[in-house]
Amino acid sequence: MTIVDLAALGEEFARDPYPVYARLRARGPVHRIRMPEGNAEAWLVVGYEAGRAALADPRLSKDWNKAAPSFKLGAVSSGRHMLGSDPPDHTRLRRLVAREFTARRVAELAPRVQKTTDTLLDAMLAAPDGRADLVEALSFPLPISVICDLLGVPDLDRRSFRAWSNDALSSTDPDARAAAAAAMARYLVELVAEKRQHPGDDLMSALIHGSDEDGDTLSPDELLGMAWLLLVAGHETTVNLISNGVLALLTHPDQLAALRADLSRIDAAVEEMLRYDGPVETPSYRFTTEPVTIGDTTVPGGGELVLIALADADRDPARFPEPDRFDIGRDARGHVAFGHGIHYCLGAPLARLEARIAVRTLLERCAGLALDIHPAALTWRPGLLIRGPLSLPVRFTPAGSG
Repeated sequence: MTIVDLAALGEEFARDPYPVYARLRARGPVHRIRMPEGNAEAWLVVGYEAGRAALADPRLSKDWNKAAPSFKLGAVSSGRHMLGSDPPDHTRLRRLVAREFTARRVAELAPRVQKTTDTLLDAMLAAPDGRADLVEALSFPLPISVICDLLGVPDLDRRSFRAWSNDALSSTDPDARAAAAAAMARYLVELVAEKRQHPGDDLMSALIHGSDEDGDTLSPDELLGMAWLLLVAGHETTVNLISNGVLALLTHPDQLAALRADLSRIDAAVEEMLRYDGPVETPSYRFTTEPVTIGDTTVPGGGELVLIALADADRDPARFPEPDRFDIGRDARGHVAFGHGIHYCLGAPLARLEARIAVRTLLERCAGLALDIHPAALTWRPGLLIRGPLSLPVRFTPAGSG
């Protein structure tokens, strides 16, 4: 099978991978690719039906111990967590944290999310020139503030943490990824130790000192992994959901006008944002535990890396008519932006809540909101995992300008 070298496509592919995926989908559901990350090779699954089936296939393991000995990339996470494990370990780890992410618990966070959003927009709208980088002003600080409040780590060094997270998840340089992962691990060890000594009424303290009805608790390594997962996954998805979603609105004036005219459509708009340009291009790695046949291709067993193009699944015309059209009026239900199966994103309700409040409040408070850069000039996150612009320059009518 011919290797498709995605690494060679550079920034053009990072900016707009959808035509490349569509061409691959037209040829079949699975392809051998070279990734931008370390020039490693993988099997890429495209299309909605094939992607959804692969997401729920138990023969594709999330456990890095199942990776082939020849696999060059190292894990970037600290400790053992549910996103890097299979049942029964996954079932146990997810159960220990799932009770904190029920619909009721998330709904109770709405006033906190609204207050944080208002505070951030107060500062943004105070800019006398009516210009801001939306990533710096809102997309990043909102979800990191919320997850830090939830975990009880208000003193997080956010600038350093953001740099580590960006490098660990998006750098195409294996050494940079490893250095960022190591720095983050050292930081989290200290953070967990501090929270162990000074517990509070927060999620991190509950995970450290609590147990379920069977008396089960997290081991030190699992606690470190859970801290990493909640902090990193707890903000990365929402950062890029907000940025990508606002970008889609600003580059589709008719849809922006339709939403401004009826903000009760915000729920449907967020679902279309997730489908049209979701924050996760391909989810975290899966490894074959036995041969897996997809379409006419059999992917060998023995720990072969399989990537599932969520971005392409949600642009498959067999599932979503006119998939390249951004339309807040469409029924976007069934998209796989948050995954599918047992690894479906536990934080999806929180990400949706934050996006709804952030985008709605932004439109309510920011008159004349517009993109302050040509879309083609935006710099996008490299790599196949996280999709989003590094910055999003916008302009608006400054507060008090009449």
